[in-house]
Amino acid sequence: MKPSKWIRYSISITILAVSAVFWIILLFDPGGIMTVKHCHVTLKGPSRASLQMILQMNPISDLMIGWTLMVLAMMLPKLIAPVQYIYECSFKSRRFWSALLFIFGYTAVWIVMGFFMNAVIVGLNLLLPNSYIPAIGIGIIAVIWQFSPIKQKCLNRGHDHVTLAAFGSEADRDALMFGIMHGIWCVGAGWALMLFPMLLPSGHNLAMLAVTFIMISEHMEHPRLPVWRFSFRLKLLRVIFAQARINLKTTLNIN
Repeated sequence: MKPSKWIRYSISITILAVSAVFWIILLFDPGGIMTVKHCHVTLKGPSRASLQMILQMNPISDLMIGWTLMVLAMMLPKLIAPVQYIYECSFKSRRFWSALLFIFGYTAVWIVMGFFMNAVIVGLNLLLPNSYIPAIGIGIIAVIWQFSPIKQKCLNRGHDHVTLAAFGSEADRDALMFGIMHGIWCVGAGWALMLFPMLLPSGHNLAMLAVTFIMISEHMEHPRLPVWRFSFRLKLLRVIFAQARINLKTTLNIN
């Protein structure tokens, strides 16, 4: 049942390519779905009229589409290892379907979370339109959460690989629940980091790239004892530097 190294490599490339497509859509921001729109009514402060206006200018459907695109762009690279695990533990005829169920369950958790996140985003934009204060506030919370034992516990649980049934509805259920539980622990670890870019009046694309780098990097770290720890978990950066040194030495040796 164990797939070849080529299949594992293909999984990585495919997921990264799909993530890149979503990133392109986000960067082009069709219809301005990634920014909360305001008018002179909403800028005057909270009121029933301003709430109605901001919801008319930012329909829930648009907010959720933008949120889902952001989740898929930022989170898909984190799913490479679990999807590879599913391929290793599943029969060839079930691998692709089980992986889709896992991704669906994982994404569904973030979409549900998106309703609460968007409510916070709209509410803070109503209270403090075009202000950096909400982003600064959630940024402080994100930093505190980043070094907390609860965050580390969620990261640790994100490394759990459950036993998957081999056949039938049990296999479907296990793959779906694997995705749901993986999503729950991922939300627990990264909710504040995900909210931060969405509260910025400008520069949210750059912030999303930085947050994606941080979240992928911390996911690559091994589980640790859940205690308060001042650690930025920049394993991805160390891997990039190590690979660059190897490539540089190889090039120099060839020359």
